[in-house]
Order: sequence, then structure tokens, then C-alpha cells
Amino acid sequence: MSEEYDDEEIILSELPDDELVEQMHDDLYDGLKDEIIEGTEILLSRGWSAEKVLSEALVGGMTIVGIDFRDGILFVPEVLLAANAMKGGMGILRPLLAETGAKPIGKMVIGTVKGDIHDIGKNLVAMMLEGAGFEVIDIGINNSVEEYFAALEEHKPDVLGMSALLTTTMPYMKVVIDAMTEKGIRDDYIVLVGGAPLNEEFGEAVGATAYCRDAATAASTAVELVAQKYAA
Repeated sequence: MSEEYDDEEIILSELPDDELVEQMHDDLYDGLKDEIIEGTEILLSRGWSAEKVLSEALVGGMTIVGIDFRDGILFVPEVLLAANAMKGGMGILRPLLAETGAKPIGKMVIGTVKGDIHDIGKNLVAMMLEGAGFEVIDIGINNSVEEYFAALEEHKPDVLGMSALLTTTMPYMKVVIDAMTEKGIRDDYIVLVGGAPLNEEFGEAVGATAYCRDAATAASTAVELVAQKYAA
């Protein structure tokens, strides 16, 4: 490739729609927030609906990021940059989506369990789910049973997501799920668990609906399980 071509700046507003969407996928992948904001505004100015921009340009791009993260091609710092770029586009789209009355496909409360202050994985899951069309309520780190219950009571989500990075805090997931069972509310929620030290056997042992190995899996699993819930 010639240097001259390398230095040639891409003018987003000059690209036809299909090329602009592809370029936005690349810009998301590279974590270029300003370009994502500009691309979002251009598509809206061309008469695209907020839903169409979200699904084709942003979610389409983040899906590629999620797959490459799952496959070990991208790592956490790159995914966080992509997430931040997506937030730029979402900042423009969220009020427009609210105006149209577009309903989220589901609602999720997510938080890291008591004793654990790690939140990168949780933040990635929250971002991927938001991109997939969920309303996400992130209650942060170090959450007790009482804090999870308060959030469930207030927000009435479809999904509860619990995250842990320390082997010492993993068992607290069972404490929360057992407390839900005792209170008679376990079956009201899809419970997803995740975090580096967890595995599928652990998810089954603690009584979770599913264990998700990464953010991309969490998003696809949540979409699938909520669709099944409403179909039933």
C-alpha cells in the first residue's frame, strides 16, 4: 500500500451508507469515539432511524469486537476502548430511542458480589448487553444479598447478573441464589454468573440459570433466554 494512500483521510460524510457503516465497524474496533459520534450523526441526518443506526452500525460493530475478544484476538484494553466509543454513539441514540418509545428487549441488574471490587468484566458485559438492546442497571461492586434484593425489587429485571474475579468471593453467588430460593423469588429471574475463575460446573452447582465465559457469550445468552421466557 502506498504511503500516499495511508495518509489519505477518510471523510465520513462522503461515504455512501453501506461504506459508512463498514467504516464505523472499523472505527468501533479501533476505539475511535469521535468518529463514532460523527458517523452516528451522519446516518441520522440521512434519515436513518435510531434503531437502525443502533443495530446495524453500533451493535453490528460490537458483535465483531465481542467475537474477537472471545477468540483471544482482542484483549480487555481494546474492548474497553471500543466500549467507550460505542458509548459516544449511544449518548446520541438513547434519548431518540426513548422518544420513539422503543422498548428494550429485556432488563438486567448486574453487579459484582460482596468482597469483590473488580469490575472490568462486569462493565464489558453491561456494555455488550446495552448494545444488544437491553436496559442495564449496573449496581457496581461489593454487593450484599440485601443490595441485590433491593435492586431486584426496585427495577423488576428479567435477568440478574453476578460477577466475581476472586476464588474467595465466588461462593457468595450461592449465598445470593439460596436467599432468592428461600424468599420464593428464584424462579422469577434468569440468573447469569461469570468471572475468570468460574466454569460451567460451578454455575450449575450454585443454581445459576447459566454460566457465561465472556461478555459476548453473556449478551447472546441473555438475548436467547429472555426470548424463551417471553415465548413461554
